[in-house]
Amino acid sequence: MAKFKNNAKKLSYISVPSQIINSISSSSIQSLLDSPKKCARHSKFSRCRSPRLFLFTLSLFAFFAMLKFGFNLDAPFPPFLCSTPNGPSKSKLGVALASRKGGAVTEPLIGSVQLHDQVPHERGEEAEKSEFWEQPDGLGYKPCLDFSREYRRESEGVVKSRRRYLMVVVSGGMNQQRNQIVDAVVIARILGAALVVPILQVNVIWGDESEFADIFDLEHFKSVLANDVRVVSALPSTHLMTRPVEGSPPLHVTPSWIRSRYLRRFNREGVLLLRGLDSRLSKDLPPDLQKLRCKVAFHALRFAKPVLELGNNIAERMKSKGPYLALHLRMEKDVWVRTGCLPGLSAEYDEIVNSERIQRPELLTARSNMTYHERKLAGLCPLNAMEVTRLLKALGAPKDARIYWAGGQPLGGKEALQPLIHEFPHLYSKEDLALPGELEPFANKASLMAALDYIVSEKSDVFMPSHGGNMGHALQGHRAYAGHKTYITPNKRQMLPYFLNSSLPEAEFNRIVKELHQDSLGQPELRASKAVRDVTKYPVPQCMCNDPHHHSS
Repeated sequence: MAKFKNNAKKLSYISVPSQIINSISSSSIQSLLDSPKKCARHSKFSRCRSPRLFLFTLSLFAFFAMLKFGFNLDAPFPPFLCSTPNGPSKSKLGVALASRKGGAVTEPLIGSVQLHDQVPHERGEEAEKSEFWEQPDGLGYKPCLDFSREYRRESEGVVKSRRRYLMVVVSGGMNQQRNQIVDAVVIARILGAALVVPILQVNVIWGDESEFADIFDLEHFKSVLANDVRVVSALPSTHLMTRPVEGSPPLHVTPSWIRSRYLRRFNREGVLLLRGLDSRLSKDLPPDLQKLRCKVAFHALRFAKPVLELGNNIAERMKSKGPYLALHLRMEKDVWVRTGCLPGLSAEYDEIVNSERIQRPELLTARSNMTYHERKLAGLCPLNAMEVTRLLKALGAPKDARIYWAGGQPLGGKEALQPLIHEFPHLYSKEDLALPGELEPFANKASLMAALDYIVSEKSDVFMPSHGGNMGHALQGHRAYAGHKTYITPNKRQMLPYFLNSSLPEAEFNRIVKELHQDSLGQPELRASKAVRDVTKYPVPQCMCNDPHHHSS
């Protein structure tokens, strides 16, 4: 333990296995916080007089303590703390006890429980061998963005142009903004214009004022697209006084529509401002523009360095004990309201959702002529915690599987998650895994928090959303592009009747559910229906080529 020397302010840390620290009384912990006292002159076992004896005694104590707890270093972090009777609190990696002075507690740092160096417990080894963690056969598909000779020839004129500048305002959450930025780049290419760094509209729901460079690596974005579209940080002085041509395209417009609608006025004024790009550009584009979509989504839109570093660190903390599952739970209040569904917790919570829907009918995005039960049976509702739990068990998820929970706070708080916590106690969120102070720069910034979830989910061994949405769609394409990593698509419409059949034996239920999902685990899926499928969700075959020498195992 470090000493205070010459009244210099230093921190003292004691790092021991969490099982041992839990058994130490509060008075014992307080004694550890105090600075070491001088050796008593008349102490029979004074460590100053006999350091070897002191070290031997300390080692003996540590040996018997480890025997007592059975070398149980199985869990890298404590189980999800929502399951504690006193409510949630942040978990930390290890134990860092800071010295106190004048009643103030200094900022704790990371404890020294080395997750990467621990010997896996037998149960952990069994979990890693579980077929649940097996990856689908990618059939030899690899990223393939070979642009045509004509596209490359036109690129020189496009990137050198100084006549036209496209400005775009994107809205929604981070994943929705991401989709619109992809389309903004493609529209800039269609019009042969330079793209001014997209303006992120302040989110009306979360009040997030993050700008492009707060979320994404701007210089990387410019560099990757240097041969496709010129990206500028601001309008040049020659165009500052120009009154822009404004527009908001209808849904699913084609490149020819965009040119015929905007190009003449664009040439005259020099600046075009587009708003509301969500789903405005057709999903069915010429091959080169489809490849450009993939290039933006999977290469250019890298997260800003602070976001990327923390996201990678959290992913490493999950990975340090073996494979993990990322679960995107769509159980927030606004999701239940917008989908026209009910959380199934109690009549009280159903009334909260119904009341909100009546007061704000514009939030309902589902078909209003369907009842809740009709939506449920049609597979249009998010899975609740009980349904997620039964699905994971049926698919063979081991009980000690480590699960990263991505998403906002569920309606009903920790009680809504109890069925999942009961069966899979190793459930963690970014708040559980972050060290003290790590999340402070991201406070009240929903887009940055969503970016952290995206990074940890993308790096997981298995990913499953409880409902569709922009994040789930983006990750489906990203994981396919990365080599077809396991992505479980819940087959809600077909499996829900079996969920409602209480007389069905569990073994039979598991067999049926597993069979229903044998082709929904992230295997290569061709983008067959061109008009409705986004290439960034289904990158095969427009953005991925098959290796003719590949042989499935």
